[in-house]
Amino acid sequence: MNFLSSYWPFIPLSLFIIAVIFRLLDNSTYLFLKRDILVTSSNVSRKLMKKHISLNKDPEFTRQLKKALLYRNFQQNFLILAGISLPPSLYFYFLG
Repeated sequence: MNFLSSYWPFIPLSLFIIAVIFRLLDNSTYLFLKRDILVTSSNVSRKLMKKHISLNKDPEFTRQLKKALLYRNFQQNFLILAGISLPPSLYFYFLG
């Protein structure tokens, strides 16, 4: 168990890096701009993505939006896990 104490600080960092990777895979802004849908931010809201998924008739665009929404969900979940794992990892690192 002692050898694991040196790895504890890297757990939240690894989860954060995975979240960044999923954010980079999320290309929802590009998808909207490619379809001439003007967005004001590079971070397209989930609400807008879900709205266009339900209203759009193009199956390819809908599939791409669903994939982008899935990546966005993964990104948010890994960020939450990184935040949750930070206090225990610091506790075990400094007191272990």
